[in-house]
Amino acid sequence: MLTLPKKLRKDSQEHNNNVPVKKVSIRDRLLVKEVQELQAALPSTCRLHFEDNDKLHDFKVTISPEEGHWKGGSFQFHIIVTDDYNFAPPVVKCNTKLWHPNINEDGAVCLSLLRQSSIDDLGWAPTRRLKDVVWGLNSLFTDLLNFEDPLNGEAAEQYQKDSSAFQRKVNDYIHRYCPSNQRSQRR
Repeated sequence: MLTLPKKLRKDSQEHNNNVPVKKVSIRDRLLVKEVQELQAALPSTCRLHFEDNDKLHDFKVTISPEEGHWKGGSFQFHIIVTDDYNFAPPVVKCNTKLWHPNINEDGAVCLSLLRQSSIDDLGWAPTRRLKDVVWGLNSLFTDLLNFEDPLNGEAAEQYQKDSSAFQRKVNDYIHRYCPSNQRSQRR
């Protein structure tokens, strides 16, 4: 499936034959290994989608929680790994509209490891990997759910005041916007 490793081998062979070669970035070299590692350790609730197998830096992850408030929904995240990876975190946006305290309705995601620097020292570090990002996103639907430091304050407040109304709104968003319910909403 992944064609970049083949490209790296071919480039190496061409280089040995004195044929001018295109340089492969450090980011792309890291991604060859990290994407393979990610595919081997992908949570069962997640699926990866590469529109172009030669562009490992631009892909989508679909998370379909099996438990919790968002059970029954499928939520797509677009991940772009910038040229300054692994010194900077990937850029992540949620493409599926949902009602969540840590993801706003515009798709911005609040996850400490996606911050370049954070107060709690849990922000991005060069030792982090793509699998950390995907596992972190997956955990936003279970154990990393944070109502105390929300990005979507209205959702967090609704949960704290009336958790039944919160769940009804979550279910309404799942019904209206999740692809698994045949009503995909793209941004």
